[in-house]
Amino acid sequence: MTPISRSGSGRRSLATLVCAALAAGGLAAAGVATLEPGAASASSHREAPLISGDPQYDNTDVYAFVSPDKPDSTTIVANWIPFEEPGGGPNFYQFAEDAQYDLHIDNNGDGQGDLLYRFTFKTHVKNKKSFLYNTGAVESLDDPDLNVTQTYDIELFQLKNQKVKYKTKLADDIPVAPSNVGKASMPNYEKLRDQAVYKLPNDSTSFAGQADDPFFADLRVFDLLYGGNLTEVGNDTLKGYNVNSIALQVPTDMIAESSHQPVVGIWSTTQRRNAQGYYSQVSRLGNPLVNEVVNPLKDKDKFNASSPWDDGQFLKNVTNPELPKLIEAIYKIPAPKEPRNDLVDVFLKGVKGLNQPPYVRPAEELRLNTSIKPTDSPKRLGVLDGDNAGFPNGRRLTDDVIDASLQVVEGELVGSKNDLGDAVDKNDKDFEKSFPYVALPTEGSRGPLAKGTTSGNDVRNQLGDALSPAGSSGSGDNMTLMAGSAGAGAAGIVLIGAALMWWRRMRRRAY
Repeated sequence: MTPISRSGSGRRSLATLVCAALAAGGLAAAGVATLEPGAASASSHREAPLISGDPQYDNTDVYAFVSPDKPDSTTIVANWIPFEEPGGGPNFYQFAEDAQYDLHIDNNGDGQGDLLYRFTFKTHVKNKKSFLYNTGAVESLDDPDLNVTQTYDIELFQLKNQKVKYKTKLADDIPVAPSNVGKASMPNYEKLRDQAVYKLPNDSTSFAGQADDPFFADLRVFDLLYGGNLTEVGNDTLKGYNVNSIALQVPTDMIAESSHQPVVGIWSTTQRRNAQGYYSQVSRLGNPLVNEVVNPLKDKDKFNASSPWDDGQFLKNVTNPELPKLIEAIYKIPAPKEPRNDLVDVFLKGVKGLNQPPYVRPAEELRLNTSIKPTDSPKRLGVLDGDNAGFPNGRRLTDDVIDASLQVVEGELVGSKNDLGDAVDKNDKDFEKSFPYVALPTEGSRGPLAKGTTSGNDVRNQLGDALSPAGSSGSGDNMTLMAGSAGAGAAGIVLIGAALMWWRRMRRRAY
């Protein structure tokens, strides 16, 4: 699709597609006008002033979907730390030790959490006298050469009116998949990732570690919507960057209220411990895109500290959105008339007949009807293209939330037909077929990476003897290790190579 213009692709209008989707799902026609998947144009990376300075606590995206290979279970994926440069060593990317990473589930539609899964992390360093993240090739998560590691605990809280009824410790000291330093340091990273998939009680599964950022978009949109110039669009700005992921797969009957009320509302929060030892909420995310573009600057930090049952205070941001006015000013596409009541229902309630629970209290949550089985052929526009298993019924990794949201915020469902998008229709990496589904992270030795950069061998040839410390033959394992880290820069290669050689000599002398 072409950003802020009609593509001429011949695709049916979204209003027609919505009608078809509703008919296919047996939904009432009255639901058509409510199919707005969030009025915005980018995901929640650095979405508010305060959290943009604290990436360890910044939740970038939340996904929730019925597991495609295990349809009696539901998978939740939440990501933190936006724009992780893969080569960002020697201090790579860790979950914060002074944070509570929480996944909330509202299973009766009252806007309050009924279940809360809490993840807390600890960092472990084997040799604090070394600056290295790893001191040799890492073959397993318990490899002594993995110098810096993390583990996490999981607690499950059952709540009533935001008070804890029961608290259960599900697991202690689960290993975290490390940052993918590079081929020399982690020759088989997929093996390390597999070791970080952990079986919990009650047929649940968890994962925590680095992953490719599954969000895809051309973020030059923030340059005043491409500055009116569409000749350079279609570049996935997030290509080559990683995030830290938490994934949880649980039997659906553990989180849904009943088979008669299968809709769950899901959101995540991060709480950070202050100097007095108390925790306060600093990040919040349910539906994608909301705090990024819907809320103005004056409300962004407030939204991150707020709770869904208080979302009525942000209603005007939805009924009178800024984005259509900006598009009108730059591209002369008329903004739909206000108030935008067509945007209200799904933002706060879910779509009636699809993923709106009975007696719903308006609250911004990612709502998923867990009774709708996954499809073998997901469509990137989800419900808008007749695929009721996709966005805004939850959110799958492959769902194109940018295009769906942009088209609807421009009034597709109120008669302003358009075919807008950012021309980035899928992630740069294929997702996995089984839990945790996220793609493997880009390794640091390629960094973002190899966008036009030279290979390790090319760098070695260019630098010549500079890669060989005094007394070195310039061959063997040491040279391979140094060349494998070429993407980190010539000076870093020399320093790391020399350090590895020194460390090996010291270890040989010790034995």
